[in-house]
Amino acid sequence: MTEIISENPARHTALDDLQGLAYGGTMAAFGIIILTHLGLVTGQTAGLAVLISYATGWGFGPVFFVINLPFYWLGYRRMGPRFVAKTFVAVAILSVMAQILPHYVSFAALHPGIGAVIFGFCSGSALLALFRHGASLGGVGIVALWLQDQTGFKAGWTQLLFDVAVFALALTLRDVTTVAWSFLGALVVNLVIAMNHRRDRYIAT
Repeated sequence: MTEIISENPARHTALDDLQGLAYGGTMAAFGIIILTHLGLVTGQTAGLAVLISYATGWGFGPVFFVINLPFYWLGYRRMGPRFVAKTFVAVAILSVMAQILPHYVSFAALHPGIGAVIFGFCSGSALLALFRHGASLGGVGIVALWLQDQTGFKAGWTQLLFDVAVFALALTLRDVTTVAWSFLGALVVNLVIAMNHRRDRYIAT
């Protein structure tokens, strides 16, 4: 049977967007709970917030929320007010849920390899949901797109260089084995996004 795709797909409603942001923010927070329970790290802005949290003892949620504040101006210029508003909501949900969930979720046993993979699946699905509802988790991704516009330097390279710096810094706070498991988690996140974030297949707006 041939699949028929409408040339004018229905736009997301406000309720669609709300559930997408709630799902994305909450699942991302659950991924962070797994990550920090195991003492692992990750890339991007979340990874920097995790490292600051480890080094200072401050909660991940407030650190992540504050780190993202300077990026909204760039997001406004590059993506527009609708994107910034949704991203702000998604970041706020993640920040709040990352503080709340540890009071209700615990792990009696969790192997770092299994935890890294589950973190990758949770975070990847969270980001997919946010992307599909016109949002992100802010941070370095916005800077990467802005630099690409201004200089032509590929956004992917900017994000890769940032991740290399984050993981290099992680080696000063965590042992090599922990960083290796962390790399596995980051790899799974990126594979989930690369294999599923297809605008030619997902056409809802």
